[in-house]
Amino acid sequence: MTTRPARNPQRRDQLLDAGLAVLAEQGARGLTFRAVDARAGLATGTATNYFADRDTLLAELGERIHTRLEPDESELAAARGGDPTSTVMRRLLERVLARREVYVALLELRLEATRRPALRESLTATVRARFEADVALHEEAGAPGGRQAVALLHHAMEGLILDQLTLPGALGDPADAGAVAERLATAVLSREP
Repeated sequence: MTTRPARNPQRRDQLLDAGLAVLAEQGARGLTFRAVDARAGLATGTATNYFADRDTLLAELGERIHTRLEPDESELAAARGGDPTSTVMRRLLERVLARREVYVALLELRLEATRRPALRESLTATVRARFEADVALHEEAGAPGGRQAVALLHHAMEGLILDQLTLPGALGDPADAGAVAERLATAVLSREP
């Protein structure tokens, strides 16, 4: 992956956010430099000044997605301060549903990673780093269960999020999703040694 120097970090972010929108709306096949430029409202060729090739763009989109989905400082402080994990999971679900386009772009990127080994490698590294940060936060908050509980929470929440983004209402009232997130967290943590 070759990253070109960011002459203008705000422009790079503008292009990445446009790329997320294109990825969410059109999938990986629709993600072209020209489509990113058009979505960003910039001159054709701008994206090629920031991303050497499509693989670089895809890898940087993976980073941008996770940055956009991170909790803000107040949420982190609340989690460190002892907010129950069930509340943290409800907030996660609310944050993701409020940023629907970003998570849909992540799903598209994950599917594309099944066909692109370099993307799979970079996305795996990004996901692992975020997971380690979640484990550290979980431990810092003194929440029960440790690494295994965090992994189970990831798996459970990803399923709930997938259902809410793709087939809301298929397994229950979408208005109850926050309560389901809380029950998942409580169930996982109550069964952990």
